[in-house]
Amino acid sequence: MTTLSISKSAENCFHLSGDLSFSTITAQTMNELKSQLSQSPTYIDLQTVQKIDSAGVALLIEWIKFARAHQQELLFNAIPPQLAALIKLSYLSDCGLFKTQDIETNG
Repeated sequence: MTTLSISKSAENCFHLSGDLSFSTITAQTMNELKSQLSQSPTYIDLQTVQKIDSAGVALLIEWIKFARAHQQELLFNAIPPQLAALIKLSYLSDCGLFKTQDIETNG
């Protein structure tokens, strides 16, 4: 198990690395991004996420819901294949929750 690390790489960009899973997500993790949302859109870079499970997907959905409730938008960069598969399996790809930078810039 690789621990989860969340770092702010720019004013509105967060970088996640390590495992995004049930065993690495804490109450602090759930609130870390929420306390720092300041600009819209906010970018979440997932390029170095190594493992993700349903708890990781639930965390990302919680962040999306929080952002929307505060008139913010979250955009994801480098969605790993494992997350893409979970999104598709859960039929979440049809509801447009996981917007990427490519969707934002290409229309």
